[in-house]
Amino acid sequence: MRAVYVDTSALGRVLLNEPDRSAIQLALEDVDELVSSRLLWVELGRLARRRDADSVARGEPREFIVLAQELLQGIAAIPLEDELLGPDDMLGQAERIPPYSVATLDAIHLGTAVWLAEHKLLDTMMTYDNRLAEGAREHGLTVLAPK
Repeated sequence: MRAVYVDTSALGRVLLNEPDRSAIQLALEDVDELVSSRLLWVELGRLARRRDADSVARGEPREFIVLAQELLQGIAAIPLEDELLGPDDMLGQAERIPPYSVATLDAIHLGTAVWLAEHKLLDTMMTYDNRLAEGAREHGLTVLAPK
């Protein structure tokens, strides 16, 4: 499989050791390149820090931020803003992209993935968010959600 866009709902499941973690990791092994908006680093980092704070409060060691950093290694980061893109940067794309039922931050993921697809850089998105998946399909992307 060539490049796949991965969002926080997918990597968050791996980070939190959800039941489908193994299926996700197995699917990711078949991907030539993983791509995501720089937003993924913010969202996954905040999730990891929240979990680490909970761990410390229970007297357990911090481990989530280290795992998050490991998960993010090797993923190509697409910047949110780039002066070379002009008004078509990822934030501008997210502001305008339908369907409008997609949540605000997920619209950044959707806009970035659609922009990459329009430039023939990928055709698949891995997400577990139903509204985001619906939006991706509406724009012709294949949605991957391994169970």
